[in-house]
Amino acid sequence: MSNGNEAQRPGARAIRPATRALRQVLETSEEFEVLLQRHLTVNPTDLKAMEHLIQSGPLGATELARRIGVSSAATTAVVDRLVSLGHATRIPNPEDRRGVVIVPKPESVARAMAALMPMILGIDAVLDEFGERDQGVITSYLERVLEVYREQLRD
Repeated sequence: MSNGNEAQRPGARAIRPATRALRQVLETSEEFEVLLQRHLTVNPTDLKAMEHLIQSGPLGATELARRIGVSSAATTAVVDRLVSLGHATRIPNPEDRRGVVIVPKPESVARAMAALMPMILGIDAVLDEFGERDQGVITSYLERVLEVYREQLRD
């Protein structure tokens, strides 16, 4: 986490304002996720599962477990919580009668999107303040930052 004193360490290179701002965006994003968890009355793992269900639609339990990085048993507990909170339902898997798929409930998706859309639209509105060329530069910068993060994850 950033405390703003990076440049005061002996031999440390000064952190550029854009890098510091990006760090603050990431920290604020984490705070927003906590707010969203409270809004939906879920824990971080449940929210992660909901994000995958909202983005991808119905998922089998094995695929959901893989995506959220937990065991099958833990996924069963996550799905049980989401079902009991009214965020999801289980239906028979149309491709495998022995299995089920987890489906996000439309009311829950609407509730999550009602919390997310003002932030998403606000970010888009900020981007609209820049010309097309500058938007391209911003996009390129963020894509390269994403590559750096992914490279660190591979290492």
